[in-house]
Amino acid sequence: MRIVLVGPPGAGKGTQAAFLAGNLSVPHISTGDLFRANISQGTELGKQAKAYMDAGNLVPDEVTIGMAKDRMEQPDAEHGFLLDGFPRNVAQAQALDAMLQSADMKLDAVLDLEVPEDEVVKRIAGRRICRNDSAHVFHVTYSAPKQEGVCDVCGGELYQRDDDSEETVRTRLEVYHTQTEPIIDHYRAQGLVVTISALGKVDEVTERAMAALRGENAA
Repeated sequence: MRIVLVGPPGAGKGTQAAFLAGNLSVPHISTGDLFRANISQGTELGKQAKAYMDAGNLVPDEVTIGMAKDRMEQPDAEHGFLLDGFPRNVAQAQALDAMLQSADMKLDAVLDLEVPEDEVVKRIAGRRICRNDSAHVFHVTYSAPKQEGVCDVCGGELYQRDDDSEETVRTRLEVYHTQTEPIIDHYRAQGLVVTISALGKVDEVTERAMAALRGENAA
């Protein structure tokens, strides 16, 4: 299957992408991984991306599209893939359409993870990270530490990243609504969009997603 995964920040796309890709036996292709791989390997596209990033500028669509194209042409993606973070806007979606058409391929589905905006803010703004080890992550509501502000694992101080503040989260949501959300209408016109609720436990959302991709009723 060839699937595009979309949803607002905080919808759990990365987590669901990993589980879904495993269940479907296709590679999980994320924009973040593409950038890291190309930059670390010193590819021409990676050098271009790094130059823009080092200058504090956004990486142009054509660079991101080039990285995605190269990755989708690798042998492990021959029979399918799950795209996470690409396409990020309508221009990238149109480029993906053209790429697939030229290769005589098509998408099977666009899986839209739906989460209420207030829940997104609650999920992200409630995160607390350990200063000693960023792998130690807590949440003031869903996985609170035994002692407020103290890491259960190593006793380090817990803090809220600047990116996780409510103001920043709402700005990220606005960017999502204006830049990325329009791709849902783009793909809905092609009859590809399947929308599910991303509320609930991780395994429940995965089961809901798999049922929806099979064409079953996923409440």
